[in-house]
Formats: sequence, C-alpha cells, structure tokens
Amino acid sequence: MTTPSTIPAAHRADVECLWDYHHMHHDIVPVDVGVGLGSHDLGVAKVATDLYHRGMYPTLVFTGANAPTTIETFPRGEAVHYREHAITHGVPADAILIDTQATNTGQNIENTRTLLAEHQVPARSVILMSRPYQQRRAYATCKKLWPEVDVICASHPLSLDDYLTSIGNTKKVMDMLVGDTQRIGKYAELGYAIPQHVPDEVRAAYARLVDAGYTSRLV
Repeated sequence: MTTPSTIPAAHRADVECLWDYHHMHHDIVPVDVGVGLGSHDLGVAKVATDLYHRGMYPTLVFTGANAPTTIETFPRGEAVHYREHAITHGVPADAILIDTQATNTGQNIENTRTLLAEHQVPARSVILMSRPYQQRRAYATCKKLWPEVDVICASHPLSLDDYLTSIGNTKKVMDMLVGDTQRIGKYAELGYAIPQHVPDEVRAAYARLVDAGYTSRLV
C-alpha cells in the first residue's frame, strides 16, 4: 500500500539516485559562521541549533522570507520561525542574525554577505545548512556569488525514508528533487551558479521522473 510518505516502487531507485547526488557528503569542521537557508523544512533550524551547540560556529544566520511552499508552515517567515526554534532550544539570541527578505538561494547568499558585513562579522568559512536535496545547488550558488569563502554543506541527518516521513508529502519532495536537479544545469547556464558534474545515471533518473509527471517544480 502506498501512503503519503511512501515512494512508488517503480520510482524508488531514481529518487534514491537524485537524493544521493544532491548530498555533498562534506565533513563538518568548525567555521566562522553557520548559515541556515530558508525552506519548508524545519530540519534546517534543527541542524543549525545542533551544530551551534557542538561548537561549530559562534555566529548563526537564518535567511528566508516566504515562498508558496512555506507560507502555510511558516506564516511569519522562514528565518523568523527558524530563529524562534533555535532560541527555544538554547541558542543565545545575540548569536543569531536574520535576513527576512530573501526569496531564492542567490538572495540568501547575497543578503547573508551584506548582513555579516553590516555587523562586522568576519566570514572566511561557512557551513551552509539546507534541505538535504538543496545542498549541491546551495554550494554551486555560494561558490559563484561568494567565491572566496570556504563552504561546507550540511542538513538534518535523516535517511530518505525518515525525511519523507518528517515532511509528510512524498509527491512534494519528489517534485522538488526533480526541480533542484534541473536547476543544477540551468542555473549554471544562466550564470547563477558554478557548473557541477551531472553523471549519466543522474540524468537518466531525472528524465524518467520527469516523464512520470514529477514536474511541478520545474522552471
């Protein structure tokens, strides 16, 4: 039986292929600043809070306004809700900066740079925290717009199935996985991000999922 958090059997291998591709598999080490990218996923705030308490950075930035996929979950804005979660779970308010204006990943990066400069916070290295399947696009965008900074990508450490259960909407996640895969190539072509290698098996999995109708997040 298929439930809202179950991947259709015919598509599981393709979803797992894209899921693994978007994970950067970076080792987590201490950096100057943690940056939580806004989305529908509260896991961003959870991993940001955890890494702060593990001493991975002294300053934490949350960046994000709202998008059609987040307005119901975070009506006061993504960064605001993330900040509230972090403070509730022990992160000092004065360790957190927020940007409430960004509506895409490029603006997340640009606004974070501006915010840190305004507060005279040096940032030679950052941990970018995002949805698991946004890691590669976040990395490519950051290296285009902020090339001098050392970048580590991280997400709330959940398996694919546990992640789907936490979100509660497999179709939404599959559509967004497909959309992020398309953006890897398209955004590099448009100059929004640095190019990333896309293996043949990833291209094939993406094409099969598009043909199967997981297209609502394509641009």
